Amino acid sequence: MTPPPLIATAGWSIPREVAGRFPSQGSGLQRYAARFEAAEVNSTFYRSHRSATYARWYAATPTNFRFAVKLPRAITHDARLAVTQEPLAAFRDEVAGLGEKLGPLLVQLPPSLALELSAADRFFSNLREIWPGAIAFEPRHPTWFEADAEALLRDYEIGRVAADPAPHPAAGAPGGWKGLAYWRLHGSPRMYYSAYGEADITALAFKLRQTVSRQTWCVFDNTASGAAAANALDLRNRVLAAPDSSLIQGA
Repeated sequence: MTPPPLIATAGWSIPREVAGRFPSQGSGLQRYAARFEAAEVNSTFYRSHRSATYARWYAATPTNFRFAVKLPRAITHDARLAVTQEPLAAFRDEVAGLGEKLGPLLVQLPPSLALELSAADRFFSNLREIWPGAIAFEPRHPTWFEADAEALLRDYEIGRVAADPAPHPAAGAPGGWKGLAYWRLHGSPRMYYSAYGEADITALAFKLRQTVSRQTWCVFDNTASGAAAANALDLRNRVLAAPDSSLIQGA
């Protein structure tokens, strides 16, 4: 059977507007983890963390909690994937403190980075030597949504992110390897700010319930206005509590 989707936010901030929907005691992460089973760590994109930080996150969360971690921008944006195994291994070792709670690796590319097949193949080969687990890949240049890119992602068992707003017509649905379905909701029409309305949540819940995959993730990244937590709570309630028939749009 397909496991239930993991619904999360980027980070674990709890805005004042929804604070009453979380426990009042504990650290921010402990309170967040009382309502969600997963979180996406975006701070790893910008900087390294001490091993004690990962150990603290590990200790603050239940056994079944999972963290997705974002690959550093030094690899994806600065080096534009032209790296050897050394920086990939360094990052793997850094996040190893999360232990069995370590979930997918998120690889997000800059919009200007086009597919160059031999370079992409070399990068994915190096990455797969280092990272045997799940990988969610979020490209944004149109060339990554063509048949050659899809075949490459399937060969390396890498799931392409379903993004909103979608930078390409094909980007709104998961692609690549079917073993991982990973949605990232950035907020639309205003990225990182706009909240999703009831109709959006209903439609998304229906998609998640119909997805067949080894892992399904849905992460709200519209955190700038504090909308992510409310949207994620509403979606989680909708997916886990409602019968399938009520998720049909318009029902």
